[in-house]
Amino acid sequence: MTILVEWEDLVYHYPGGVVALDGASLQLAAGQRMVLLGRNGSGKSTLLRHANGLLRPQRGRVRVAGQPLDYARAGLNVVRRQVGLVFQNPDDQLFSASVAQDISFGPMNLGLDLDEVRARVAEAAQMCDVGDLLERPTHALSMGQKARVALAGVLAMRPLALLADEVLAGLDPWAYEQVVAIFDRLVAQGGAVLLATHDLRLAERWADVVAVMEQGRVRV
Repeated sequence: MTILVEWEDLVYHYPGGVVALDGASLQLAAGQRMVLLGRNGSGKSTLLRHANGLLRPQRGRVRVAGQPLDYARAGLNVVRRQVGLVFQNPDDQLFSASVAQDISFGPMNLGLDLDEVRARVAEAAQMCDVGDLLERPTHALSMGQKARVALAGVLAMRPLALLADEVLAGLDPWAYEQVVAIFDRLVAQGGAVLLATHDLRLAERWADVVAVMEQGRVRV
């Protein structure tokens, strides 16, 4: 079993002494579909944000593909190619004028040539069924379309692992199934998906592994 992301005994307190993580440990392996359950405030979002260096633990260690996370700029650039993070609200992730520009933002920042960028945009757009939206302004999309475009922007980086924070909340049934199908395609290609959610039905019917967060710790 190849471990893609490992959180080891993480401790993190927000300013004011709010304890978000209190010795949290978890492993995400290649080919896994994992659901992370927990009440609001249990630490789910904080744990996910440690996986690609958006937050840095005050104690403990994060490993990606077996290597300790390097918090220097060059190290963070590497890990953010390997671990994709999708936020609960797609408006927090979409900021370019058009869908095509938004999906291409990550590959462009990798310094890829234009042909490779175009290929990645087309690949991610097809995978997320947004090829007909490429010239559409991002602000004119429905919530389901925004969710799929945000996913496409992350998948264009070709990450090893995709971490998604409540991305299914508020989607209509059609968009919900579309996004779940995207997760399945990524896993089928050898990647891994960790979804933080309150959706017990999804945990029961979709996940290979269900983990539960409570008071900053993880139970699997």
